[in-house]
Amino acid sequence: MNERLPRKLSAILYADIAEYSRLMGDDEDATHRALTEYLDLVSSTIQSHRGEVMHYAGDAVLARFDAVVDAVSSAIDIQEQLKLRNSDLPVERKVQFRIGVNSGDVIEDRGDIFGDGVNVAARLEGLAEPGGICISDAVRIAVGNKLGLAYEDMGEQRVKNISEAVRAYKIVLREEIMEDDTLDLPSLELPDKPSIAVLPFTNMSNDPEQEFFSDGITEDIITALSKISALLVIARNSTFIYKGKAVDIKQVGRDQGVRYVLEGSVRKSGNRVRITAQLIDATTGQHQWAERYDRDLEDIFAVQDDITREIVSELDVELREGEQARYWSSGTKNLEAWECVRLGLDLQNTSYRPEEIREVMRLGQRALDLDPGYASAWVMLAWSHFHVSEDSSRPEKERVLALKSVGECAQQALDLDALCGEAYSAFGLYHLSMKEHDAAMENANKSVELAPNHAINLAISAAILNKCGQPEVALKRIQKAMRLSPVYPSWFLLLLGQAYRLAGMIDASIETSTELISTETDYLDGHIALAEIFGATNQPDQAAVSAKEVLRLNPDFTIKKYVDGLAYSDPAENLRFADGLRKAGLPE
Repeated sequence: MNERLPRKLSAILYADIAEYSRLMGDDEDATHRALTEYLDLVSSTIQSHRGEVMHYAGDAVLARFDAVVDAVSSAIDIQEQLKLRNSDLPVERKVQFRIGVNSGDVIEDRGDIFGDGVNVAARLEGLAEPGGICISDAVRIAVGNKLGLAYEDMGEQRVKNISEAVRAYKIVLREEIMEDDTLDLPSLELPDKPSIAVLPFTNMSNDPEQEFFSDGITEDIITALSKISALLVIARNSTFIYKGKAVDIKQVGRDQGVRYVLEGSVRKSGNRVRITAQLIDATTGQHQWAERYDRDLEDIFAVQDDITREIVSELDVELREGEQARYWSSGTKNLEAWECVRLGLDLQNTSYRPEEIREVMRLGQRALDLDPGYASAWVMLAWSHFHVSEDSSRPEKERVLALKSVGECAQQALDLDALCGEAYSAFGLYHLSMKEHDAAMENANKSVELAPNHAINLAISAAILNKCGQPEVALKRIQKAMRLSPVYPSWFLLLLGQAYRLAGMIDASIETSTELISTETDYLDGHIALAEIFGATNQPDQAAVSAKEVLRLNPDFTIKKYVDGLAYSDPAENLRFADGLRKAGLPE
């Protein structure tokens, strides 16, 4: 009786060039040179993902991995890099690989692997599209949501020399369209200056928890570009709606109203990082510029600078006097401090709950322990204290101390970096809360001057100017913020409605506030705004409906408590607001 050969559970990657015979027939020498170059790239990528190339067969590569996630990450990385290499080539000369990935038992013998697991991987490769990846059901289950991928179920496939049907899935790469994930956004016209949206860079690391790292790099690039007045730069919260989705670059351009889109990927491994970036003309889909950076982690900030410099150069943007210094304001060179701030900002962007605020404060303090001169850490702490100061459920003494800390942290940030627009924005809200209206306006205007494309700074400056008697300027700023962030947070609508109301545009204010509560039915300030305006304009039925909603959401609501916190520079505005609420039937 023959002894059964030893087997090993492995992930198998099989890659082959599409239309290889045609390419060789068209230009044998050029194709062979390209094959050699591309096989070297494929091999090095496999090895960097802890894989082992088992053999080459002409234009094909067979590799084995211990971990399925490594095999799939490697496949995606290969296709991302090959896409960069092919971007400037005519269609007929593009060298595109098809890749199949399977998981199963293999026989290892004489430095090679054999068995049905290998055969299935080869058959899956044949099902893939040029430039695409096809995986088995076993791989799909093993990867799950670890890599944040989108999949297209290809169903049961009957393949040559495999007795049982194979359930196959297509990995949907970023540039491909998934109808289920298209976004219902109105198309926007292109502005009269260069415009760009930066898509969230894909995390290619094996650790899903490193998402914050790739997100942080994306946000830093957006922040750097937002300081340039000659550009229109779409805000983070509008581009991050595409995170984890397969998108059509041309559609992104239409949705966001931009000509250019930047996309890329990040793979962090040990002390090394690989970043790919490519700038695409969204009107044509053509690549304008592409680059790959393999660097030590301590060079990450230099890479960010390189990418933003390339964009500015490619878009032929001329920096104004003073913008050069703001543009290259780098923050910190301490990677761990940067990571603490990126983690904190990620929490701040998703939740204001007390436990999250405490964690943001801890991360901010840790960043400052590592780099006391890191202005962004002070700004993050300022915003955390501001959220505490605005939390009516907290004791009054705690809120007063928190507001004092807002001013102290913002001042620390400005002492370290006088060009930090976000610090001026926080300082402006501090002065508004202290009813120091002239100082609030001065800081609001400075924040916009330093970061003219920063949607949140623009919106906050609009909030301040509304309270300082300049609703017409506030209206322009909140409208610009909404253009920079087509997918804007609901409080943008609140500010827009307030600006319309203060500017005497009653119908527009009612329409905007109604839109706000139609999208977010429990938005208390939206119902308060409608109660006031309906009361002031003698529309008792509508006023009563809005007042009822106010009391449903806040049974302890009183006009005095609410109006005391309005902080208008003109006391007449406080009286007017109180009178409208009174006519709506709300309690004193």
